[in-house]
Amino acid sequence: MFEFFIIALSIILSAFFSGTEIAFVSTGRMQIELERKKKNYFSKLFIFLCDRPKRFITSLLIGNTVALVVYSYYTGKILTQWITALIDINQFALLLIQTFISTFIILVTAEYLPKALFSTNPYRYFKFFTAPAYFFYIILSPLVFIVNGFSEFILKLLKKGHEEEENLEFKEEMSYFISQKMEEADEEKVDSEVQIFKNALHFSDVRARDCMIPRKEIIGFELNDSINSVKQKFIDAGFSKILIYKENIDNIIGYVHAFDMFKKPKYIKNVLMPVEFVHETASVKNIMNVLIKKRRSIAIVIDEYGGTAGMVTLEDIVEELFGEIEDEHDKPQLTEQKITKNEYLFSARLEIDYINQEYGLKIETSDNYETLGGFIVSHLEDIPQIGENFILNNIKFSIEKVSNTKIEEVRITIQNN
Repeated sequence: MFEFFIIALSIILSAFFSGTEIAFVSTGRMQIELERKKKNYFSKLFIFLCDRPKRFITSLLIGNTVALVVYSYYTGKILTQWITALIDINQFALLLIQTFISTFIILVTAEYLPKALFSTNPYRYFKFFTAPAYFFYIILSPLVFIVNGFSEFILKLLKKGHEEEENLEFKEEMSYFISQKMEEADEEKVDSEVQIFKNALHFSDVRARDCMIPRKEIIGFELNDSINSVKQKFIDAGFSKILIYKENIDNIIGYVHAFDMFKKPKYIKNVLMPVEFVHETASVKNIMNVLIKKRRSIAIVIDEYGGTAGMVTLEDIVEELFGEIEDEHDKPQLTEQKITKNEYLFSARLEIDYINQEYGLKIETSDNYETLGGFIVSHLEDIPQIGENFILNNIKFSIEKVSNTKIEEVRITIQNN
């Protein structure tokens, strides 16, 4: 008689754990929030369990497992006695019959029926059984702590080697999908949302050197220069910020803002604002987080020797996601001209990705360069002279304008096949 009582109790407990689990995961968020506003004792228990979903579900699984183990032991014992008393049977056949009967009973009474019943009105049933569920949660807490700790340790070991591979695979698939969509659009303007999404996929790969204003284009003043010369530069250039250095551009110590000129300072140091220093290989994602956290807007990019390689602003980083942001002070100086169907004139400062996207060209891209000028220098391994040209992938590149230190303008001609 004792065995039958244990079996019945095990089935009831297994049905309770199975039904409560399906009721818990099926209860709507709105119902939980409404229950949160109530102040009675059972509502507090209800919210207590809902705020600890991982631990609560683990306690239900442990309780159900224990109930099933006890059920299997006593059911197997009784079925073995009954079957061997009725017929002479070998151990393998006995095990098959015993397994079939006990499994059928538990599936119907402790799995299918309670889950089907509790799923009809999960909120009502979960609320009704909140007190016993809380009781078992407290009783099984030590086991829950051990199981969760061990599970998290195993998951960390498994994910350690696969997490980066999964992220990379996802990025490659999404990048391929977006590229296909952009190619299907042909020469029509691509939706800004698609372009932003594409930029976001590669945002973590962008480095400071990819979006910085190069050293040669930085405008700065020496700390001991007159405040009037700085004011005049703000007026002439229309900038909102100007960098300040000590002795030379490799020792930048801060910047001044145009608004501070209204305070009529006597010296530059009176209105000097701090800057952040980052390496040229630093991720712009990390740079943005640092600038926002420290409430700064400019980061000075340093090279491997500690010298100034360029500067990055929050605007430059945002433009990597949303594209060029033109304000009232921006002066487009980069040449960008379509002369004929197959001939173009470009500033060497234009980015390869931009040219390929806007004009449908297929100029080779690489991590070694970003701009058209960088592409040419990378292939010629020198700064070319005016009139020099070369052909690559059926595209002719002709140097139209150069200075002593860089390429200014390039003519591109698509060769006919």
